[in-house]
Amino acid sequence: MRILHLSDLHIGKRLKEYSMLEDQKYILSQILEICDNEKIECVVIAGDVYDKTVPPAEAVMVFDNFIYSVTERKIPVVMISGNHDSAERIAFGGRIMSAGGVYISPVYSGKIEPVVLEDEYGEVNFYLLPFVRPNTVRQYHSDRKIESFTDAMEAVVDNIEIDSTKRNIIVTHQFVTGSQLSKSEEFFIGGTENIDGGIFEKFDYVALGHIHRPQFAGSKKIRYCGSQLKYHFDEVNQEKTYTIADIDEKGNVKITEIPVEPIRQVKAYKGSYEKLTDKSFYGNINTEDYIYITLTDEEDIPDGARKLKKIYPNLLQLFYDNSRTRTTTVIRSDVRNEKLPPTEIFSEFYESRRNHKMTDEQRAFMEQLIKSVWEEEIL
Repeated sequence: MRILHLSDLHIGKRLKEYSMLEDQKYILSQILEICDNEKIECVVIAGDVYDKTVPPAEAVMVFDNFIYSVTERKIPVVMISGNHDSAERIAFGGRIMSAGGVYISPVYSGKIEPVVLEDEYGEVNFYLLPFVRPNTVRQYHSDRKIESFTDAMEAVVDNIEIDSTKRNIIVTHQFVTGSQLSKSEEFFIGGTENIDGGIFEKFDYVALGHIHRPQFAGSKKIRYCGSQLKYHFDEVNQEKTYTIADIDEKGNVKITEIPVEPIRQVKAYKGSYEKLTDKSFYGNINTEDYIYITLTDEEDIPDGARKLKKIYPNLLQLFYDNSRTRTTTVIRSDVRNEKLPPTEIFSEFYESRRNHKMTDEQRAFMEQLIKSVWEEEIL
């Protein structure tokens, strides 16, 4: 069975102030082309369909159109909810939609029945496990001690009746220990969300969602397909791909990656304001990309972001990298005990952040501002 493994679509997401819907529509149309060109037999969506538990109406329409287009091709869809989704909303109407070839994980209720599809090698059992937390699992397995995510996953998997003579696939949305993270994912503090990948030993393929970097998770049969678009600065240099999993006869799994070709890339550029506003530089790049810029000028450029947006309309964020930002100065903890005047306290703070003293004009302005605040006057 030739499976297109997707996850973390995050339909409706905004990257800073920019809606990603146009980019996501483009990616979804690309996925339909892959379905046609690669003769896909099943589409798996491993959670985080939407970016919000209550997605905007337009995001729902975009996904609805996509699912309809897949089913028009007579390709079954197997789908679960992720931590960004509402399990109840995603599951709504699932039993009706299964008649049309769209199989959606119900809200976890203590038992998982497989979705059974067939190909030339026989039956393939898909076990659909939406994102669950220990407290969700605990209420259905009171006979077990469930304190961690690993405990919860063990309880869930131990309760699945698996026919080991057939091909078994689990689709879930969790963080397997040792996987490489990006900063666009949401995790619990201290790594308590980690689960041991060994729990999935009896499955022939584990289709994971949750982590945005495409990768194997400790085994060639445990796979994160990753997000199809870049959603954070630290993903700039990641290569996003589509994952195709060929599940042939029992024990034969082959993974193929196809590069994603988005309508806009996410890029990062660094240099002086003069360099980045020189046409000899920006004339050789796609200024319509989503762009992070780091300026190396020692002084901040007044209204720099607005000026740069005239050249880079999809500027995401402006950083500075100079002697001020590279130097961390410790502010003296005893400054308040010296009973210094407010102007002197602010002056020390200013110097610690800027690496130079205030000018006479700045000091005069600050003295007048402090005076007006203390005397409740209006400048």
